[in-house]
Amino acid sequence: MFTGLIEATGKILSVVERAGTRRVAVSAPGLAERLRTGDSVAVSGTCLTALDISVDPPMFHADLAAETVARTSLAGLRPGTVVNLELPTPAGTPLGGHVVQGHVDATGTLLGLEPVSPDADPSKTDWWLRVAVPESVARYVVEKGSIAIEGISLTVAKFDGLSVTIAVIPHTYAHTNLHTLKAGDPVNLEADVMIKFFEQRQKSAPEFELTLDYLIANGY
Repeated sequence: MFTGLIEATGKILSVVERAGTRRVAVSAPGLAERLRTGDSVAVSGTCLTALDISVDPPMFHADLAAETVARTSLAGLRPGTVVNLELPTPAGTPLGGHVVQGHVDATGTLLGLEPVSPDADPSKTDWWLRVAVPESVARYVVEKGSIAIEGISLTVAKFDGLSVTIAVIPHTYAHTNLHTLKAGDPVNLEADVMIKFFEQRQKSAPEFELTLDYLIANGY
C-alpha cells in the first residue's frame, strides 16, 4: 500500500523489449539502497516489482506485463522520461495522503497545467491542473475527494463530470514529474479505493453503514 506522497523522481534509463514483457531500468536516487529484490515500488502510480537493483549507480529494473503497458501511461516510457517514485508505507505509519494501491484504473488526458499567478515566480505560485477522466473513473470522483494522478495523492477542487481541476502547490509541482508533462499526455489515474469499497458494500448490503469502528476493525 502507498499513500501518494512522492519520495523522489527518477528517470528511465532504458527500455528493452522482451518476449511477452518490456523491461525498464529506472534511476532511483535516495531509494535504491532501501530496495531488495522483489520489493514493490510505485512508478508514477503503478505498482511494480524491483529487480536487478544497483546502489552505485542507484537504479533498479522492472518488468512491464502486457496488461500494464495497455492500461497505464507507462506505455509511453522512453529513456529520459521522468517518473514519480514511492516505496510502500510501513505498517503503523501515519497516512499523510490517502490509501493508494498502485493499481491504475485507467489513463486520463492532461488538458492543462497553468500557473494561478502567471506573473509570479514559477517556484512560488500554485498551479491549476486539469485532467480529462474516462467514465470508468468519473463515477468515483467527488469534489474535495481524493484521486491519485501519476501516483500523486491530490484533492479534487472542481469536477464537471468530464474533467477534474486540481490546485497543485509549488512543492508538488517542483518535486514530481508534473512539470515535465504537457497537454495531451496520458496520466495514470487511480480512484479512491474507499469510494469503490463503499459502492461495492452498498450493492451487496443496502443497509450497510460505513463507520469509523468498521474501518478500524478491518485494518484501515
